[in-house]
Amino acid sequence: MFRFKFSSQLVKKCRPCSSLLILQRFGTLRFGKQGRHSSKFDRRVSPKLSAQKPEVKKLQLFARDKIRSIYSILKYSPWDSAYEQLEKFDVKWDSYTVTQVLKAHPPMQKAWLFFNWVSTKENFKHDQYTCTTMMDIFGEAKRLSSMMHVFDQMKEKKMKIDAVTYTSLMHWTSNSGDVDGAMKLWEEMRGKGLAPTIVSYTAYIKILLNHKRVKEASGVYKEMIESGISPNRYTYTVLMEYLASCGKTGEALQIFDQMQEIGEHPDKASCNSLIEICSGVGDILTITRILQYMEKNFLVLRYPVYCKALQALEGAAESVALLRQVNRHISESENIDACDQTPSEDVFGMENSLAWSILNKRNFTALDSLLADFKEKNVELEAMLISKIIEVNTSLQRQAGAMLAYEYSLKLGIDLERVAYLSLLGLSIRTNSFEKVVEIVGSMVDKGHSLSTQMSSLLIHRVGLSGDAACATKLFNLLPSQHKSSAEYTALMSAFFSSRNADLGVEVFERMKFNGVEIAEGTSRVLMDGLEKCGRIHELKGWRRESKPSSSPSMEISICNLLFSGNFSIDSG
Repeated sequence: MFRFKFSSQLVKKCRPCSSLLILQRFGTLRFGKQGRHSSKFDRRVSPKLSAQKPEVKKLQLFARDKIRSIYSILKYSPWDSAYEQLEKFDVKWDSYTVTQVLKAHPPMQKAWLFFNWVSTKENFKHDQYTCTTMMDIFGEAKRLSSMMHVFDQMKEKKMKIDAVTYTSLMHWTSNSGDVDGAMKLWEEMRGKGLAPTIVSYTAYIKILLNHKRVKEASGVYKEMIESGISPNRYTYTVLMEYLASCGKTGEALQIFDQMQEIGEHPDKASCNSLIEICSGVGDILTITRILQYMEKNFLVLRYPVYCKALQALEGAAESVALLRQVNRHISESENIDACDQTPSEDVFGMENSLAWSILNKRNFTALDSLLADFKEKNVELEAMLISKIIEVNTSLQRQAGAMLAYEYSLKLGIDLERVAYLSLLGLSIRTNSFEKVVEIVGSMVDKGHSLSTQMSSLLIHRVGLSGDAACATKLFNLLPSQHKSSAEYTALMSAFFSSRNADLGVEVFERMKFNGVEIAEGTSRVLMDGLEKCGRIHELKGWRRESKPSSSPSMEISICNLLFSGNFSIDSG
């Protein structure tokens, strides 16, 4: 049986020696990854130096603006364009700048390209800060092989590897389900003589408890105490969450009380986590005790946790007055009775109202966070709202925000409006994300949104001109048979000729004739110019007879001629 007992002697052992040591320890934890340390107890400076403070602040702001500009270049520009802009960018490439750019989380592929590109710059070398941040990006994307590749490079180049790096590796390895791999990394860190920090101990204990390695977690906790490191609120929260989830809410509440005695007051996240778990197991006493603490310390619950606590209290026929008193921001603005076991239309209305409000304020960071949370918890928003979010994001070239909303709609099965799909197509075409174009068109077809002849043929033609005949073929195959007119066939022919594959271009033309599709003047022009560009001039006479244009005045023929006759030329790139 796994127990964490906190006697008065242990509380005394855990009591920090001095407030200065706490400040030093937390300063190291917070800024150690960036190699920076700060203290509130700096030496007094002379008036002359104090007068220079506004100038220092201005320089810091300027550096922050540069980092923001570099991030924008990486996020919104294709790598070819970003490379040219970065080469001309006036900035001193050092560890701090590169680390801050990577911490802003640009797209993973471009972050990796940037990581390799900056290593070629004169007087720059990667260190444990830049490498650890790059590993965090790979770990979050579940690219563990890439993460370990960066770690192996650090070893080969004999870079300094500290406890922060190992803690990051353990966290992402454990998140992938490989707890044994995380334990091996812990042993490797200890074998190299690296002293774990409080963050390392807390992360490792959480990993072990999440995977039911209770005995090992107890040993690590005792080792931490014996080494002279006092638990902090995050360590205590990990222990309380485990005990509460095992039904030992009494022991969790004991830790909750003793935290306050030693000056480690539970924060909002700790209280929300505990009340959510206790609501699930129906422990009304613990919920009440935590609510009393929250009322005294002006803390509130997140709305989903509030609903769960309300259900637990009402289910036990207990008063909800304290819950409403603590969370007036919810109880006074909404009808409390709307929180049922299954979310009702009123709850969905509140979620939609919240999202609309954030969208109208153009707070896109908060909106992305809200959507990600709703996606994980399967909270469904209305189709019109998601469509509008996509439209606004695409109009501002926010590809990440638009794609997040699109992926949310896919997971929840939301049928977007046609204009939202078209906005996504336009954004994907502008960023040369042709695989995403194929995916979006597939979603449109599945949801019954038909593409016009002009739109489908333009998409196939544009993708084909880039030399990606494979994606152009996928687009063509997604279209229903009745929607494949001369314009679509001609666009696919153009794609194959653009990629210098004359055989497949001719094959498409033959299939077009076999299926009885009318041949337009634009079709004949694409065939003749394509054969000529591919060096098959000797075949022109024979195919000219085969490609006699139709005189039909149909809309499909007119569109095909408009797109492909006249000054048509094959891209020579």
